[in-house]
Amino acid sequence: MNANTLRITEIFYSLQGESRTLGVPTVFVRLTGCPLRCVYCDTEYAFHGGERRQIEDILATVASYKPRYVCVTGGEPLAQPECHTLLTALCDAGYEVSIETSGALSVEHVDSRVSKVMDLKTPASGEMHRNLMENIAHIGRHDQIKFVLCNREDYDWARFQLDSQNLADKAGEVLFSPSFGQLSATDLADWIVEDNLPVRFQMQLHKLLWNDAAGH
Repeated sequence: MNANTLRITEIFYSLQGESRTLGVPTVFVRLTGCPLRCVYCDTEYAFHGGERRQIEDILATVASYKPRYVCVTGGEPLAQPECHTLLTALCDAGYEVSIETSGALSVEHVDSRVSKVMDLKTPASGEMHRNLMENIAHIGRHDQIKFVLCNREDYDWARFQLDSQNLADKAGEVLFSPSFGQLSATDLADWIVEDNLPVRFQMQLHKLLWNDAAGH
């Protein structure tokens, strides 16, 4: 890989569909490539292709939208080493920056100013074995841990992780999200209330508004 370049699938301006900044206008920088193949993946178009771009060019495109918030996503953005350079450059430019990551690659060296939104992959995702549990040690109150749940068994597994890893005390938010089209959102909401869990229920706003079309 050329220094100071990244392979980019798309850069677009939309509403944040997930996390604590749900509904906030955000520029998304979608990096190409991912080593995982989760059964519910909604960005398979980012696995391959993309365009090699200089970080300076990426920053200029982001700046053209005059955003306050920038989200670096994928694919798996940390699969490209220069992602760290991009994250630091975005923070230096004064943006509120987050990264969406699968939790399969180390987050230890992510710029401390970046809000990490890190998945823990559940049994039904097909990629639970890829969880790098050491990452939990690098999660703080500025960060978020997300579970995408496909069924009741996933929920029970996530609840065990929540308790055994003390996730609510480590992360600023723990997010429980129903896998779109697989788990009833109402059922998940009822379970969370019944068990009085210290988590935030969320649905993917971009799917409700734009039916998961690319560029949103």
